[in-house]
Amino acid sequence: MGLCRSGESPIGSQETAFEKLRKRHIGSVVYGRASLCLTLGSMIKRSTFAAIALCLLASASGLAPASGRDLASGPASPSAQERATFDAEVTKIPRDIAKRMRGVSWHEGCPVPMKHLRLIRLNHWGFDREVHDGKLVVNKRQAHNMVEVFGKLFKKRFPIKRIKLVDAYGADDNRSMNHNNTSAFNCRNVAGTDHWSEHAYGRAIDINPVQNPYVRSDGSASPEKGARYADRSQDSRGMIHDGGGVVRAFSKVGWSWGGYWSSAQDYQHFSATGH
Repeated sequence: MGLCRSGESPIGSQETAFEKLRKRHIGSVVYGRASLCLTLGSMIKRSTFAAIALCLLASASGLAPASGRDLASGPASPSAQERATFDAEVTKIPRDIAKRMRGVSWHEGCPVPMKHLRLIRLNHWGFDREVHDGKLVVNKRQAHNMVEVFGKLFKKRFPIKRIKLVDAYGADDNRSMNHNNTSAFNCRNVAGTDHWSEHAYGRAIDINPVQNPYVRSDGSASPEKGARYADRSQDSRGMIHDGGGVVRAFSKVGWSWGGYWSSAQDYQHFSATGH
């Protein structure tokens, strides 16, 4: 070959030059493309072919090898899950969703007017270890607190089965819970009473109701599917525990956990008022 002297191997020259460069620059130092090419070009005086080849490889990868890593291979590409980031948007209730809510989760006489509610579109980790989209309606004064909390849960990869507006279940709390749905606003009374639930004000949320049921003093659980999780000594995925990341995240924004109640424990429930 015209570019190589007799008895020389272009590949051999490339490896020799690389080894010299690696020994001279030990560690994970990152070099710019231009400076790398100049350095290689000055070192590989006997082989123009090898110098050109290494410069092209460096330009393609953008980085010089660190700690002996092969120049052509470059750093491993992060997976889609590793690249996943938390995303949330807070808006006024759009017309189509307001229409859907009227007469279902919201009606005349509710303690909070529609204009004081906010829709949060966000993503979350699911039980399948994939990222999913969800929607919540909360009081406008609590919207950014919820974004902060769910951002932390996303970072911790806490799994949530699903996050749908309770209107998908006709505002039937039992149907929503049995489907393991995480929801917030619902203009309803506390079960078995004639006074408003904190959900009716948009300042309460229930998370993974099956894994975190309401446990009465007699040991029975609601929803019924959550009976197997009444024993809180378990550590199944999606469960919320005293001192755990979920409780800490809500506590940071001033919300209290129903798991601390005395007569009965509502492990799914968090609220701004403690009720």
